Amino acid sequence: MPSSSTSSFNPLLFALAGCSNMSGATVTNPIDVIKTRLQLDNELTAKSGAAKKYQGLFRGTARIVAEEGFLGLYKGWGASMLREGSYSTIRLGAYEPLKSKLGATDPSHTPLWKKITAGATSGAVGSVIANPTDLVKVRLQAQGKLEPGTELRHSGVFSAFSDIIKHQGVRGLWTGCGPTVCRAMILTATQIPTYDHVKHTLLNHAIMEEGVPLHIVSSMAAGLMCAITTSPVDTIKTRIMNQHMIDGVGAKYRSPVDAFFQCIRAEGLFGLYKGFFPNWLRLGPHTIITFFIFERLRSLAGIRPV
Repeated sequence: MPSSSTSSFNPLLFALAGCSNMSGATVTNPIDVIKTRLQLDNELTAKSGAAKKYQGLFRGTARIVAEEGFLGLYKGWGASMLREGSYSTIRLGAYEPLKSKLGATDPSHTPLWKKITAGATSGAVGSVIANPTDLVKVRLQAQGKLEPGTELRHSGVFSAFSDIIKHQGVRGLWTGCGPTVCRAMILTATQIPTYDHVKHTLLNHAIMEEGVPLHIVSSMAAGLMCAITTSPVDTIKTRIMNQHMIDGVGAKYRSPVDAFFQCIRAEGLFGLYKGFFPNWLRLGPHTIITFFIFERLRSLAGIRPV
């Protein structure tokens, strides 16, 4: 019977968290690419009547494959693995120890506010540390088919790091850190606590038993809630990170707040929810795969379930 404690910062728990999230990100990378493209499609020009390039999830996916090949759907995968191996390792691995520090000793009867606080804290810490990997991931995923006379922005992960430092300095690697931290806090305060709370609510009311079906149902609920709460700030984050700046010049947005209001003025409220459907499609399977593998690995390692 798994019984190992999760109240301390156990390196094994962090390793399992990282492996689980990297697995989920590998499967959902194609959806992440199209989500990024849709968030940038017709940026600040939606009300002008300009034609969209990607025309939604399915036609957008078909266009990427036609223009860039199947591997176009896996752009940014290397940076995504670096991101999941740092950011997601911290946000998921630190969740339970932080929850324990808040006095949560009984997983079945922990107040929701403690779960949300632990999730927001672990998400914030992880996102600050891993912001450079998120920045590179967004920029690589945003690179579509080159128009005549244009040059490739970054040729790969390490080239992107080098280019950013060259043109923006080391501080440039933390471009978009503000909205990234906000998104991470919202996502982690939504995803893990929702999974945790739904799971134990179903267990406490004897609606379901511990096992794969329970993990899937809890993950589906968590994925939907994440998409609803994070889509607006995710769109702002993507746009700020994708700005073309050289030596600090050329920014479209002065700040996340400026990006928010520019988006509302130019594209309306729904502009903040561009890419919502693929965001949901990504977060749903990503959450299911992540927690399914996380729970399996915990069981094999002798660590009690979430």
